Amino acid sequence: MQLSGRKIILTGAASGIGRALLEKLCAQPVQILAVDRDPSGLGESRQAGRAHIFPHVCDLGQPEAVDELFEHAKAKIGIPDLFIANAGFAYYEKIEKADWIHIEEIYRVNVFSPLYALEKMRLLNAGRPFKVVITASAMSFLGIPGYALYSSSKAALHRFADAYRYELDDPRSLALVYPIATRTAFFEAAAEQAAPLPWPSQTPEQVAGAILRGIRRDQTTIHPSLVFRIFMSIPFLPRLEQVIESWRLRKWLVRGD
Repeated sequence: MQLSGRKIILTGAASGIGRALLEKLCAQPVQILAVDRDPSGLGESRQAGRAHIFPHVCDLGQPEAVDELFEHAKAKIGIPDLFIANAGFAYYEKIEKADWIHIEEIYRVNVFSPLYALEKMRLLNAGRPFKVVITASAMSFLGIPGYALYSSSKAALHRFADAYRYELDDPRSLALVYPIATRTAFFEAAAEQAAPLPWPSQTPEQVAGAILRGIRRDQTTIHPSLVFRIFMSIPFLPRLEQVIESWRLRKWLVRGD
């Protein structure tokens, strides 16, 4: 898919990977509805480079808010033909109690919202090309101790996409991105005290660049890190990583006591 002329919804646009994507998209003649919960990171409607950007504050964990998001997009930019579902969050924790709301909150944002947006995009663009790009995680393939709920939410996206592409007229309409740990404030926000950054890691600019290349090449699977792909191909390394991260979790828990 060529980016020129696209009408784009980008979630999680105020920081991290989303902010890097927004900055790179400014080089393209596109219209972007930039979505985030944090209004301070979005600014005002503006012309930036060759892009026209419209900010929109939204809680993506609520279906009514996602419905309103699409109505707002149609009013501002027309029917979107590219949706980049980048918003998401993590918990870093040792699970020690049964908490339904805690589980539901992360699944609402990380799973329900992007899948609901995908279904709406398919209906809105019936009979014409469109693309939905969802930021999953390398943890879709390798669960990291401390991130059990986050890993499971990203694995759910991965398995859904694996099946759902067979239902699409064009499987290239759905792409998933599998970043490794990205050097942003994401991990600081995962717990009351900053969580340790898993290894390996990369910058949000590297991830954003890989996403845009993947869109142009009509990739359905985007791996921003070659290191991770090599890492996963060596049988003992994933298990060793989990053992190391389990030790880091225990050390982190002791530090917080």
